[in-house]
Amino acid sequence: MDMEYVWYVLASILAGVGTGFAGLSAATVMVPILIVLCPSFANETGAYQATAIALASDILGSAVTTSVYMKNKNIDLKRGRIMLICILSMCIVGSFAAWLAGNVVLGSFTLFLTFFIGIRFLVSPETERKNTADKGEKLGIMEVFISLFFGLTIGFGTGFVGTGGGMMMLVVFTVFLGMNLKTAVGTSTFIMTFTALFAFIAHAIIHPAIILERWDVLVICIVFATVSSLVSARYANRFPNRIIGLVTGLVLTLLGGVMLILNYWDILSEYAIVIGVLECFKSYLKFLIPAVMLLIIVKLFSKVPREVFRKALHIVAFMSSIVIVYVSDSWQVASATLFSFAIIVYPILHVLENWRGYGNFFIQRKKGEIKKSLLLLFISDAVLVAIFWGICGLQYIVVVGILMWGVGDACAALVGKKIGNHHINLPLADHRKTWEGSIAMVIASIIVGLAMMLLITDVPWYMSLLVVSITSICGAYMELITHNGDDTITVPAINCIVLLLLHFLVL
Repeated sequence: MDMEYVWYVLASILAGVGTGFAGLSAATVMVPILIVLCPSFANETGAYQATAIALASDILGSAVTTSVYMKNKNIDLKRGRIMLICILSMCIVGSFAAWLAGNVVLGSFTLFLTFFIGIRFLVSPETERKNTADKGEKLGIMEVFISLFFGLTIGFGTGFVGTGGGMMMLVVFTVFLGMNLKTAVGTSTFIMTFTALFAFIAHAIIHPAIILERWDVLVICIVFATVSSLVSARYANRFPNRIIGLVTGLVLTLLGGVMLILNYWDILSEYAIVIGVLECFKSYLKFLIPAVMLLIIVKLFSKVPREVFRKALHIVAFMSSIVIVYVSDSWQVASATLFSFAIIVYPILHVLENWRGYGNFFIQRKKGEIKKSLLLLFISDAVLVAIFWGICGLQYIVVVGILMWGVGDACAALVGKKIGNHHINLPLADHRKTWEGSIAMVIASIIVGLAMMLLITDVPWYMSLLVVSITSICGAYMELITHNGDDTITVPAINCIVLLLLHFLVL
């Protein structure tokens, strides 16, 4: 079976889910997949054909979605009719403009549009305003002008990019015209049914090969997109609006990002750092995937104490930084990978936070703690790499400094909570911390620091012991005086600073 047909089916299903859940047009998902992953759409008119196929898929997909929302009385044509008229009148003009623009302009625009629509949903998953309007309420003068402006521009975009205007209509209906989210989705899919029909007819007249040569792709995409739209629409009313927005944003952002990389690979591959980062990610995943799978198994099939499991997550997190640094060929690659990982992981955790099982797996003391800690960890480690490996040329300092903090902090928490009875009253110290926990941190830091120094450096054991002993005491005190969980930044930083000073003073 030709691999392209697999991509046709996958693109259609994802497009239908987007339509049924969030009122997105099929092109938002379908076009990037077709023009990047399907070689037969890489010709001069490939993007134009992909747009037409997405529009055809939108016709029935939007229609069945509309029928579901209509049954639930979630359509308001009185407040959306000006948008409907304007969009229908301009979508044909956009189709001619798309033909004149060519494959390169059209394809690139679609990829960037997908990516930034995803970012928009992640930043603001709930588009509706607080004071929603009643269904059928008369439009004010300003709302009429807004409807005219956005109706004309969205209509042109529908014909030009094949987006159907679903996402933009969703924003206009909720933010500017005061519809609630589900009514906005139903109204936008109603309009998309007709705009997609008009725009597809225009595309087919301008370029008949879409029907004559691509009929098999048309049939596959229409069938799968329609079915997945219907199923998704039936389930959409069961989920909170925020969940729908976040999931939509995450999928579109990842899809757009991957498609942009693949589309511009010939250019990106000329830069060594891009290849290095991808290779680093590949090596890092060999550590991360088994580690995460092991944590899941432990969580599901054992009764490990909550604090122990929390620190196991902590160990996987800081070991991630060490693995990335260790497998990188240069500090630029390591720093870029750490920063990229932070940018990728944060929105994923932001979405998962709304899942009921999130709090049970990621044991956090307050909402947002895990994603904030991971963001700070990877970005601060990226900075440490740039300073101590990049500027100072001493890779081992970053590895040893992070490792001493990670293991020491975990031991301090476990020992302090288990047997800590003597609280510390030193200046600036957090009085909730105990001597038992701090001593455990010092001992654990010395052990792992010495082992790593002997493993990756040529420093004699007695000098290594002196260096890690001084560093562990400084790190433990910094952990004592750091509040609000910011030791993720402060302790690795002070460890690296002390190691650097001792490197020049005694090594």
